[in-house]
Amino acid sequence: MSENTEPTNADIEAQMRAWISSFVVGMNLCPFARQPVEGGRVKIVVSEARDNEALLEALQSQLEWLDAQPPASTETTLIVIPHMLGDFLDFNDFLDLADALLEEFGWVGQFQFATFHPNYQFAGTLPGDAENFTNRAPWPTLQLLREDSLEAVLANYPDPEQIPERNIDAMEELGSAKLADLLQECRDKSSVRS
Repeated sequence: MSENTEPTNADIEAQMRAWISSFVVGMNLCPFARQPVEGGRVKIVVSEARDNEALLEALQSQLEWLDAQPPASTETTLIVIPHMLGDFLDFNDFLDLADALLEEFGWVGQFQFATFHPNYQFAGTLPGDAENFTNRAPWPTLQLLREDSLEAVLANYPDPEQIPERNIDAMEELGSAKLADLLQECRDKSSVRS
């Protein structure tokens, strides 16, 4: 994709699917992702929102939609946010509003968010630390997770508390430079070539 070309929604979805394939499933960052991904039960929505109000409306709409779907049809939804929240601090601030939305509509205990951002940085780390790549994605993204499904897979997974530590070890073994290159490869995908 040319540097000066604004990516289409199809391009953005292709980039996110490349990231899921390369990072989430390919590096086994989420050991529970392969089955829904391969079963076509992961919905990707590219948001047109350009302000918090519009994004909250989109979140509410997608939560209502996901709530009406059986997990066997759609397990999870990723809401990709290409037009706002490019600053990681702004993204973090928005999460308070997103959590308040769950509370307002009685979805606490039913849904939760997993968060991804191109500049994701865990507290106590430096921006260039490899472990931050466990939550770096081509675009700011909120994943809508079903808590029942999460509890079910965690109950049958040995030592689930070791997942973050294992992921950090894997990221450190690859190193920040290699991970940055791999993430850029995902961002370079377009719907034409994928």
